[in-house]
Amino acid sequence: MQKIAVIGLGRFGTSLARRLASSGVSVIAIDRNGHLVAEIKDEVDVAVRLDSTDKAALLAQGIDKVDVCVVSIGENFEAALLTTVLVRQLEVPTVICRAQTTFHAQIFEQIGADRVIQPEQESGNNLARQLANPQLVDFIRLGEGFTLIEIRAPQEFQGKSLKSLALRTRYDVNLVVIKRTLPSEQPDAPPLDFFIVPKPDELIQPDDILVVVGPDDSLARLPKE
Repeated sequence: MQKIAVIGLGRFGTSLARRLASSGVSVIAIDRNGHLVAEIKDEVDVAVRLDSTDKAALLAQGIDKVDVCVVSIGENFEAALLTTVLVRQLEVPTVICRAQTTFHAQIFEQIGADRVIQPEQESGNNLARQLANPQLVDFIRLGEGFTLIEIRAPQEFQGKSLKSLALRTRYDVNLVVIKRTLPSEQPDAPPLDFFIVPKPDELIQPDDILVVVGPDDSLARLPKE
């Protein structure tokens, strides 16, 4: 079983620890605030109040044995930095840090964080993406500037074949799969969802969900109505 330490139990850290635990991950939740630790102790394997800038205290909780450590200390940047350095010294395989600013993110990267996330910025970017494209259902970032998205079939695509749409040529994107809902053959049964690997002559239906992958600038040029 994968073991993950979450250091810093603010809203982000607490939500992360709970979601990991509910997914079957062994979680060690750490914070200086005893009240925050008490709130989550029944939902994770270990919840402990300690000073994460104390190397001996981290060793006592077996942080050197975890697979991933997420440093999500929000208010005390100095403590977050020192904690990251100590966790790195303990040779944790993967260290992920939460940063409140781009400047902080750069510093975390310089001291050895494997990944730095900025939840507030990412949430804003995600909301902007969804507001800018009402057809967007979901998306997965595959890498810098490259995304897989789910969109409702634009009106311009409906009734047309994949061949006639020429998505690669016109937009430089690839249609990976079509998610289509069809009525069940059984009376009173709910509709059934099907996943179709599209062929050149496959016609796009009005209620189709298209799973498309490509560069962000190319995806942005897809029809939005």
